[in-house]
Amino acid sequence: MSTQHPIEDVSIGGDAIRLGQFVKYAGLLDSGGDVKEAIIDGFVTVNDEVDRRRGRQLQLGDVVGFAGRLVRVCA
Repeated sequence: MSTQHPIEDVSIGGDAIRLGQFVKYAGLLDSGGDVKEAIIDGFVTVNDEVDRRRGRQLQLGDVVGFAGRLVRVCA
């Protein structure tokens, strides 16, 4: 039986943001170096799929996961 984690909404004040920027902006990780490592090592998911591209453009409604936290991109 899986435990559902609540999804936190984080407003980006626009239409799109890059994955690496969002992970840091949402407070999932504190440093850019840690963000880069976590993404490259496959610890970050976008819409329940591992994505290793720091530059991936996230759109409104995308859900990013890391270390048990889920965060949705909002306007």
